[in-house]
Amino acid sequence: MLDIVATRQTSDIDPIETSEWRDALLSLVQTAGIERAAYVLEALLAQAAALGVRAGGQTRSAYLNTIAARNEPPFPGDLAVEERIASINRWNALAMVVRANQAHGELGGHIASYASAADLFEVGFNHFFRAPCEGFAGDLVYLQPHSAPGVYARAFLEGFLSEDDLAHFRQEITARERGLRGLSSYPHPWLMPDFWQFPTGSMGIGPINAIYQARFMRYLEHRSLAQPSGRKVWGLFGDGEMDEPESIAALTLAAREKLDNLVFVVNCNLQRLDGPVRGNGRIIDELETLYAGAGWNVIKLVWGGDWDALLARDTDGALARAFAHTVDGQFQTFAANDGAYNRAHFFNQNPELAALVADWSDEAIDRLRRGGHDIVKIHAAYHRAVRHRGQPTVILAQTKKGFGMGTAGQGKMTTHQQKKLDDEALLAFRDRFALPISDADCLALKFYKPAQDSAELRYLQSRRAVLGGHLPRRRTESPRLPVPATEQWARFALQADGKEMSSTMAIVRMLGGLLKDDQLGSRIVPIVADEARTFGMANLFRQIGIYSAQGQLYEPEDIGSVLYYREALDGQILEEGITEAGAISSWTAAGTSYSVNGLPMLPFYIYYSMFGFQRIGDLIWAAADQRARGFLIGATSGRTTLGGEGLQHQDGSSHLIASTVPNCRAYDPAYAYEVAVILEHGMKRMLDEQCDEFYYVTVTNENLAQPNLPGDSAREGILRGMHRVRTAMPRDELATGSEPDRSAAADSATAQSNVDNDEPPHVRLLAAGPMLNEALRAAERLHQDFGIAAEVWSVTSFSELARDGRACERDRVLGLNRPSAQSWLEQCLPGTVPVVAASDYVRAVPDQIRAWIKAPYRTLGTDGFGRSDTRARLRDFFEVSADWIALHALDLLAEQDSRHDAARQQLRDQLNTTRRTVVPWLS
Repeated sequence: MLDIVATRQTSDIDPIETSEWRDALLSLVQTAGIERAAYVLEALLAQAAALGVRAGGQTRSAYLNTIAARNEPPFPGDLAVEERIASINRWNALAMVVRANQAHGELGGHIASYASAADLFEVGFNHFFRAPCEGFAGDLVYLQPHSAPGVYARAFLEGFLSEDDLAHFRQEITARERGLRGLSSYPHPWLMPDFWQFPTGSMGIGPINAIYQARFMRYLEHRSLAQPSGRKVWGLFGDGEMDEPESIAALTLAAREKLDNLVFVVNCNLQRLDGPVRGNGRIIDELETLYAGAGWNVIKLVWGGDWDALLARDTDGALARAFAHTVDGQFQTFAANDGAYNRAHFFNQNPELAALVADWSDEAIDRLRRGGHDIVKIHAAYHRAVRHRGQPTVILAQTKKGFGMGTAGQGKMTTHQQKKLDDEALLAFRDRFALPISDADCLALKFYKPAQDSAELRYLQSRRAVLGGHLPRRRTESPRLPVPATEQWARFALQADGKEMSSTMAIVRMLGGLLKDDQLGSRIVPIVADEARTFGMANLFRQIGIYSAQGQLYEPEDIGSVLYYREALDGQILEEGITEAGAISSWTAAGTSYSVNGLPMLPFYIYYSMFGFQRIGDLIWAAADQRARGFLIGATSGRTTLGGEGLQHQDGSSHLIASTVPNCRAYDPAYAYEVAVILEHGMKRMLDEQCDEFYYVTVTNENLAQPNLPGDSAREGILRGMHRVRTAMPRDELATGSEPDRSAAADSATAQSNVDNDEPPHVRLLAAGPMLNEALRAAERLHQDFGIAAEVWSVTSFSELARDGRACERDRVLGLNRPSAQSWLEQCLPGTVPVVAASDYVRAVPDQIRAWIKAPYRTLGTDGFGRSDTRARLRDFFEVSADWIALHALDLLAEQDSRHDAARQQLRDQLNTTRRTVVPWLS
């Protein structure tokens, strides 16, 4: 080993030797090519590292194009026609936004983003973005949301959208009333299910979702569920969006799994909403360092072909030095000004630069394009990206925000908010892009579409035909999957016979049974974020394996164990590590596979419930927009049920947030048989009936004696939101905690049939999840100590009950006279018998159903911060235990009849209520 001096040389002590090394590298490039030169350099760097020589970790190259002009492939298209098509799309996109805002100034919209990205989009649509066709599932394309008008404009030329459709941009309700298709503001599959594939409107979600979609495509191939076909995932995003943590959270995953099926194109127009992305720096340099450091192949597309002649003449490197000392804020100023300004402030900063353009007019300088506006150079970058192997690729394309908008918007600080242009600006835009539109039509903002037999439309259609058809398009149906009978995978839960287990243990056992099904098993995708052992899933490690793109290159420490950590190329579990954002992105990829891959899958993402809707709610909302199908399993749930973990882990709000997602069916079951009924129903809805909905099911780690399913008649109540588990019966009938063969759903023809029993109730107790056993104990105490007959209901879903109530209420108000005139709540809880509802979540969860309970109604919940202690202590602290439920029942009864005052006071004294002066949610 050589003794290497650690200090770095800061001056050149032998310029001649340095020049010889440079000449050797230049000769290698000229004789053997860039690829060979890169290989030799990498070999030298590896040898230097072995010798202990550090080269400074260079991940930033000159502010020039990665692909030199001499290395560009021949352009295969008709450049003139493609430029005309791009210009037409620019105009129609602009006209769409301006027309909408002239009619209704509140509608908003964006012109400048697509103006900067148009050529990046067009090269993709004309040469690279492949549509689904026979035997090929198609590329996946994530599109920059603010550029949606440009995508609509192209769909108009393709014939998929009409002029009337464009005229109803951001007027979806108005369009529907007129029998037309309204165009959503951004990509939203929920609103345009046959058009948009991926919702990208919330910044940062597109990049992380795109990475996990590319990874899921490989997962399907490695598990032999899909054949390798060379499909690509494209993501067209903005430079400002890269500041979102989700945008960069999974870059290293893409690199370490060698996702060369993934290409990002970052539109570096240098501006965000308020100002420069990096006014005092250069975002392209920063992103190059970031992506290269993460292991991506980086292609810089900075300057258009107009600069090639100047760079060729610049033998002294004056341009490269000037670029290196110009920050983005100044580049933006150059973009906002004309050729004369750029000559004076950029080229005239030194004699060398001035000489380069001495024979150029100001107009010629003004026409100098940035790389993202040069179709030929964009094609060269895309061409190299799709052929690169072993790494994902990112193309950093410099553009001008508001390109072509002239003094009205190009490079202006306010260009993102630009929604209207005056007459002069409209005419200038038309002239800038040489559009064959009369002054009158221009000022009237008429959409322009060439004749069907024009060169432009014939070319456009022919290019899309070569690439498989129109894009974007979304598949809405897929093959149905049969759902195995519940008895095959959940018999233990339906006939539990009082065995103790937690609902988490029950659902993991059900999952294990489903995985063994011959038809459905291979389509199940278990997903965890480093908590499989916590949830008792370690047995699945050996049974089905953990997916790894590299297989298992090591001998695991626990290989002698029955439950050893087994990674495999064809593994089924997606073990994502400590990244809920990554895990939910995998769940989204699996949950939308029926559409994007034509292959229905059934994902189960099991996680700490606190780290779901609260932590990654925006990603779940996007999955809902994307019409994902699958199960989210909120394990270790409940603020008082997850005992010792404390404030950050104890979930008391997820069901409240879940209730706001329209196509999320949220359940908080108490018993294993309820879990089984819910899973069976969800699978049938999603896999057989192909309903675009998903299920959120919370389960706990509290071991309880599990009763049997009280007969098939209970199923309806379980699914609709509540079923009765205890009638107002004598104490000797309370043993099982369930009502054999009887439930609220046994006969719902009349309200009376739901309460028929030997003794009418004095009070009704409603409870969800882990609170059900507290309610049963409260009912027993009320009966035993105070002679109060209490009826107990298991509420599996407050949100489903509330939705049903709202629907029935709306039907009555609108006079629709549908069969379900009464809500399930009204059928189950008639009359004025007082009701107490308890939840392990905040009171707002049971408060959702207040409007449809005609009796006095009291809710108990776990409002406030969680803390560490035993379940009994926590439930007493939050005042949701059996004693507190009983006290509130007595309080409601005392308000109706003073004869209950003494019983209420007795229980107050036992609970020492006078000392509890601070409310739990403030302590």
